[in-house]
Amino acid sequence: MGCLILDGNPPVEVLLRRSSRARRLSLRVSRLDGRATLTLPTRVPEREGMAFLKDREAWLRKHLAEVAPEVAVQIGGTVPFRGQELRVMAGDVRRARVGPEGLIVPDEPAKVAARVKAFLKLQARDGLVAASEKYAAALGRPYGRITLRDTRSRWGSCSSAGDLMYSWRLIMAPPAVLEYVAAHEVAHLQHMDHSSRFWGVVEDLFPDHKACRVWLKNHGSALHRVRFD
Repeated sequence: MGCLILDGNPPVEVLLRRSSRARRLSLRVSRLDGRATLTLPTRVPEREGMAFLKDREAWLRKHLAEVAPEVAVQIGGTVPFRGQELRVMAGDVRRARVGPEGLIVPDEPAKVAARVKAFLKLQARDGLVAASEKYAAALGRPYGRITLRDTRSRWGSCSSAGDLMYSWRLIMAPPAVLEYVAAHEVAHLQHMDHSSRFWGVVEDLFPDHKACRVWLKNHGSALHRVRFD
């Protein structure tokens, strides 16, 4: 995957993606990180891609401006946790923990983001394991193993072997959203599709799933804009 640079103030870097399945040129801007990607059919030359970009420059810059900036985790800033914004504070602690005034981390500025990320992943594992066990017991079906990843295209998945995968960033969402995703993936233990029967199982396990799906659609991208590097 290469890139094209659209001159201007400021210049815009656009990722160039070739696809043998593409029948036409397409341009999209990710709501997660503001990354612009131009997809070209295999035999379309780059000069046509650049012409395509210039023709849609106003559209591209407008959509880039609408993407919220990324937020770096640092002392004095905030991080979402279970639907609330916690102030990140340095303190005399050995590992990150929640206190009365916020999230307290060891006073090591260079390691703040890593400490916060480790705390969130641990909390996510505890929450998702508990939720998965609860809904699997209600369904009467066992699951395999649980893995956590930092996925961008999905919040969870269930393999044909019954293994469950979740995004650890779900711990930043309201608790009900995490619960819904766990119920959704556990429901796949019975139906490996999104048929009406599947949604019937989700309804039985977690009746308020529609509100959580709306929350993820409207606010899920914000969780991916929190940076830990």
